[in-house]
This record gives sequence, C-alpha cells and structure tokens, in this order.
Amino acid sequence: MSLHLQADPLLHIVALFAHLASLILGFGAVLAIDYYGLLWLLGRRSLPDTLEHAAPLRVPVWLGVGGLLLTGMLLHPDPNAPLTQVKLVLVLVIALNGVHATALHHRLTDLGHRGPTTGLLVRGGASAVVSQMSWWGAVIIGFLNSRH
Repeated sequence: MSLHLQADPLLHIVALFAHLASLILGFGAVLAIDYYGLLWLLGRRSLPDTLEHAAPLRVPVWLGVGGLLLTGMLLHPDPNAPLTQVKLVLVLVIALNGVHATALHHRLTDLGHRGPTTGLLVRGGASAVVSQMSWWGAVIIGFLNSRH
C-alpha cells in the first residue's frame, strides 16, 4: 500500500505523530503485560490476578499495532531496503505472536487456580521473549530508518 500512497508534508507529520502515539500505546501495553508476568514469576501476584490485569491490555496492544500499520504506510518506507524488510517481518511476528498470546491467555485463564503445566510455562516464556525481541527490533529499525 505504501507504494501507492503519497502523503504531503503536513500529512506526513501527522502520520509520524500518530505512528509514535501508536507505538507508545501498543508497546506500552506489552511492557505492562510483561511486567505483570514478571511480578507473577517473582511470587508477588497470583496467576489469576496477573491474567485479570493483563486481559484488558490486549485492546491497546491491538490498537497500537493497527495504528502502526496504518500510519506506517504514510511514512514512505522503502520496501526494497533490507532493514525495512526485516522490520516488516518483525511486525508480522508481533501480530502472529499476539494471536498466540491471546490463545495462551485463554488457556491459562481456564486453569483457574490450578498451576500451569510446564508446556504452558514454556509457551508463555517463549511468547514473551519473541514479543520483546520483535518489538525492540522494530523500534530500533524504525529509529535507524528515520535517520535517512
């Protein structure tokens, strides 16, 4: 889509602001979810409490991802640049991991007060690592691309 859209300078500035706001919204919610998970791992929160606090944060995560996708098209990315291609893959990983994390959240919620299985713990840990690596990677590439 970005190849077919041309933003004038004012729209470009608005899109950049909205892009940064979407990043704050989406990645900020991801960081909050992961923080609650860390509190659970440290024994400072119960699993049901952690899941209850994390559940409503899925909405800002998805709003942020959607906002990043829509506004990113107006920022004139070069789809032939290797860094942009890596960033697009990372964004795809973020979205797919988000679908996986949502399903995992439902599985953990269904457990109630029973402890999670080792398999669910491994999936949760892997999902958190993939999420952090993908978000940070996309942020770093976005920063690098903005300097050109």
